[in-house]
Amino acid sequence: MKIKEIGSLFKSAYKEWNEKDPFRQSAVIAYYAIFSIPGLLVLIISVTGFFFGNETVNSNIITEVSKTLGEATGKQIKEILENLNHSKSTVLGSIIGGIVLLVGATGVFVELQKTLNIIWKVKVVPQKGIWPVLKARLFSFGLILAIAFLLLVSLVVSTAIAAMGNLVNSDDSGILSFIYNILNIVFSLAIISVLFAIMFKFLPDAKIKWKHVWLGGLVTGILFTLGKTALAFYFGKAQPASTYGAAGSIILILLWVSYSSMIMFFGAEFTAAFANKYSGIVPPSEIAKKRYLRK
Repeated sequence: MKIKEIGSLFKSAYKEWNEKDPFRQSAVIAYYAIFSIPGLLVLIISVTGFFFGNETVNSNIITEVSKTLGEATGKQIKEILENLNHSKSTVLGSIIGGIVLLVGATGVFVELQKTLNIIWKVKVVPQKGIWPVLKARLFSFGLILAIAFLLLVSLVVSTAIAAMGNLVNSDDSGILSFIYNILNIVFSLAIISVLFAIMFKFLPDAKIKWKHVWLGGLVTGILFTLGKTALAFYFGKAQPASTYGAAGSIILILLWVSYSSMIMFFGAEFTAAFANKYSGIVPPSEIAKKRYLRK
């Protein structure tokens, strides 16, 4: 692929992205994400907390949320985590609660899969019985575990970078500070790009190859990082949550998930445009068929 051809890929991706009404699709994802947050937090903290301890993981999550969405939203997430840790119930209640959390945590990924199927123009063939539903939920659960693993790797490397930060404070030349900032940016971008590549590879019901998703994952990671910085600046200056009072934190989460989803959908469109241009039409998986959209 030549450098000048990237522009045509962006143009094609934007055209397809705009035609599929990304605002409505992202609003759906944001709605499901609100109900998925408790379940996602429980599953991710359970996996990563086994290695680093729940308090360390909780602290990292609250810090990242506070940086992006503000201190008020960080406090709301902290309260959710505390309520989850101190909740008590019977054995039957724990089982039912676990099932509800699992369904809630995987719900947002099921909706993401539907939207990505539209982008790749495939449609799942209806199947009888409950097994297809359970299979979809188990698949989403597996994806959550993959995300938890990436977060685990992230915590390991972040710890090493933080140790390097102690040397930065004692350096007067500024060289270590420059290297530290570069490593921090590169590492964060790499983790986010790999996460998007995994989602683009496994979520859609299409036979997507790894060579199709790496560039799209990188492009999405860059756009997501820029968007995250811009949203943090906007939320900090405009403070849109102040208009909604007590519901302000929920509104911020909805806005952030909605905007982030639109960026991810554009990245998926870019990935599809790249794959179709250089590999031909990507076929559906064994349980899907081509979707023919009306113009």
